Amino acid sequence: MANRQITQAPENHLRLSWHDTQMMATLSPQTVMDYFCRKSNPFYDHMCNNETIRMQRLGVEHLHNMLGMEYILLHVAEPILYVIRKQHRHNPSEATPIADYYIIGGTVYKAPDLANVINARILNTVVNLQSAFEEASSYARYHPNKGYTWDFSSNKVLSDKTKSDKKDSNAAKDDNSGTLFQKQRVDMLLAELLRKFPPPIPPMLQNFQQPLQAGQLPAATGTDGNTGSNPTDIHGTGPLDIATESIDMKPPPEKKTK
Repeated sequence: MANRQITQAPENHLRLSWHDTQMMATLSPQTVMDYFCRKSNPFYDHMCNNETIRMQRLGVEHLHNMLGMEYILLHVAEPILYVIRKQHRHNPSEATPIADYYIIGGTVYKAPDLANVINARILNTVVNLQSAFEEASSYARYHPNKGYTWDFSSNKVLSDKTKSDKKDSNAAKDDNSGTLFQKQRVDMLLAELLRKFPPPIPPMLQNFQQPLQAGQLPAATGTDGNTGSNPTDIHGTGPLDIATESIDMKPPPEKKTK
């Protein structure tokens, strides 16, 4: 039988954490590198330069003269936080960062990179939006006559909130109903506006607005432009007979029976 090669997926170190209960209480800037470089730590690479100088019993200052993978103490915030960086050294003055690890209360975690942070935030936002839309759609109701409405009877919290909002809106309407404008009658307001802003007088009625002397009657003008002397002509022609001329007061003729 041919040998089968089983390939395992790379382990996600962002889901891992490690601590050693024997050395947690003695952590300090002088002992934190020894704590991190223990063999049981899954974040520690045993092929690094730190392991080489430990086997040769050399000091940490010799790391600058070596090339390859190494771990350095990057930041210290005693007594709880320590940050360790994994980097690849090219020369004594140049190194490329690879990963950061932080120790909080003796527990070691891997710091996520920017891509993982953005992906996690986007995924969290999408999940929350999807759950919000699903919950909102569960309260929607459709009726052919009313259309879409909301029904929060299944959710007691939302139902109580909707009732309280309706009470507040009704109370606000009751408060506004006591204004002077709403208490007065509309016809009184219209009469007041008509008194302040009277409508313009038509030109045909402006001549009749002039005061007449005692015993004088308004003269009627004929079609030829002369003024008539007969007072009865006033009622025959003139602007006042416009309405009467257009109305026929005779009843319609009766139908004769055959």
